[in-house]
Amino acid sequence: MKTTRWLIAAVMSAGLALPAPAQAAGLKGKIMIDGSSTVYPITEAVAEEFQEQNPGVRITVGISGTGGGFKKFGRGETDISNASRPIKSSEAEAAKKSGVEYIELPVAFDGLAVMVHPSNTWCDSMTVAELKKLWEPAAQGKITRWNQIRAGWPDEEIHLFGAGVDSGTFDYFTEAIVGKAQSSRGDFTSSEDDNVLVQGISSDRLALGFFGLAYYDHNKEKLKLVAIDDENSSNGSGPILPTRETVEGGTYQPLARPIFIYVNKKSAERPEVSAFVRFYLENAPTLVPEVGYISLPGEVYRLAANRFEVKKSGSVFAGGGPKVGVTLANLLEQSR
Repeated sequence: MKTTRWLIAAVMSAGLALPAPAQAAGLKGKIMIDGSSTVYPITEAVAEEFQEQNPGVRITVGISGTGGGFKKFGRGETDISNASRPIKSSEAEAAKKSGVEYIELPVAFDGLAVMVHPSNTWCDSMTVAELKKLWEPAAQGKITRWNQIRAGWPDEEIHLFGAGVDSGTFDYFTEAIVGKAQSSRGDFTSSEDDNVLVQGISSDRLALGFFGLAYYDHNKEKLKLVAIDDENSSNGSGPILPTRETVEGGTYQPLARPIFIYVNKKSAERPEVSAFVRFYLENAPTLVPEVGYISLPGEVYRLAANRFEVKKSGSVFAGGGPKVGVTLANLLEQSR
């Protein structure tokens, strides 16, 4: 569990101005982006704004999940990969074999939300231990009713919905809750498309599911948010609902994380890609909250912009996971 904590509160610090991106006149070309459905709304918003100013550039943004996106990225099929977790060692190795170097750039904070149907009157909060009992592999075919999670809850079936197995959201949720990425029961409705999960949970009064907080915010009238109690946390506040304040302040644990884009280093040599990435980092502080996510501190955007300018390749996350006791700012500074 400790390996899933990002110590978000500690990363908050005084913001510093980003260098203004150089806008090349008459930019033309095509930028291919794929990957995380969680990061998609941010990248799509940035792409729309960029294309308004640069109509000669065509940007396509796909949704194949973080894992699916990294497969394409590692084969050199895309210029940028959206990712809701750091790249795994196996994915980095696949990219290396294909001659693909990459630049890792954090772009926002996100919280994972656990939700039920609005008519659910019994489940207002859950502990991390209860979530583990429900989602661990040993629960498959055995933990199937609400009253098996907590005495007093209905003796009725529980219907589970969650992110697809190629999703970084699935990786992060399973690592944070079960203790190991990809370790989960398999008898649940999964999808890489969060809209499918919204539809499933909102139409089933016995449903429980998880996905990114931003998709909850866009569909809050159809869903009920469940507060999470990390009993091992030092915040001492009991069940916490995910909000901008609790994610940014570090009290919503352990389901809060940074999210990323990965840029193909060779693609970054093209003027349209270089201009787009600069535009992304400069405008993220404004566009990220507009689509329901949480902006990074100004210092982190500045460090990410510097990382891109010097074309620093590789990941600051050894083995594809967070490092204990350090922040995004620390990691970016140390890797300069």
